Amino acid sequence: MLPLGGMAPRGGRGGGYRSYYFLPQYFRRIVKWRQMDLEYTLWQMMYLCISPKTVYKTTSYHKQTKNQWARDDPAFVVICSLLVSVAATAYCIAFGSSFSHSIFTIISAVVVDFLLLGAVLATAGWLLANKYLREMGGHSHAVEQRVEWMYAFDVHCNSYFPLFIMLYVLQYFMTPLLLSPGFLATLLSNLLYAAALSYYHYTQFLGYNALPFLEHTELFLYPIGVIAVVLPFTILTGFNPTRFVLSIYFGS
Repeated sequence: MLPLGGMAPRGGRGGGYRSYYFLPQYFRRIVKWRQMDLEYTLWQMMYLCISPKTVYKTTSYHKQTKNQWARDDPAFVVICSLLVSVAATAYCIAFGSSFSHSIFTIISAVVVDFLLLGAVLATAGWLLANKYLREMGGHSHAVEQRVEWMYAFDVHCNSYFPLFIMLYVLQYFMTPLLLSPGFLATLLSNLLYAAALSYYHYTQFLGYNALPFLEHTELFLYPIGVIAVVLPFTILTGFNPTRFVLSIYFGS
C-alpha cells in the first residue's frame, strides 16, 4: 500500500491540487496555469488569422483522443482575455479616460464584450445547430451526436480573435485616420468593420462545418450577405462605425 504522501503530484504540491479538486477540470487548469498548453494556443491564434481551416482540421483528432469536440484547455480564453484587457488599456490611455472609467472600460471589454456576449452568441449557435442542423438520417444503431455548448463557445472564441486583431489592434493604429473628417475615413472604417465581421461569421461557419453530423452549415454564412447589402448604405450615409463605437466607450 502506498503512503499518503505518494498520492500527491510530484513537486510536493498535492495539497494545493486537492484544494481545487471541487472545480471542473476546465477551471482547475485556469488555477493551475502550468497545465495550460500556451504554445499550442499561440499556434492556433496565428493560424486563425492566416489559415483558419488548418485549426479545424484537428477537431476530429481531438474527439478521438479526448472524447469531446470542445477544448479541455482554457489557455485560449485566458490569453484572449489578457490581450483584450491590454488593448482596452491602450485605448483608455489614448483617449484620456479617468482611472475609474478606465477600470470600468477594461472590465466591460473582457467580461461583457468578449465573455458574456460570446456566451449569448455561442448559445444561439448551439441551439440552432442542435435543433435544425443535425443530420436526422443514418443508421438506427449509431450513437446520437450533439454539439457541445463548450464547443460552440470555442467556435466563438476562435472567430473572435481575428476580429480582435482587426477591430482592437489594427483600428487602434489607424484611429487618427479613421476619426478624421471626410469620405476616406468613412470608407475605410466601414470596410474594416465589414471585413472583421465577415471574417467572424466565416470562421463560425468553419467551426460548425467541421462537425460531421451537421448539415446545411452554410446558414452561418448568411450574415455576410446582410453585411454586403448594408455596407453601401452605411458608406453613402456617412456613418463612421469607428467614431460610433468609440463614442459609446469614451463619449463624443
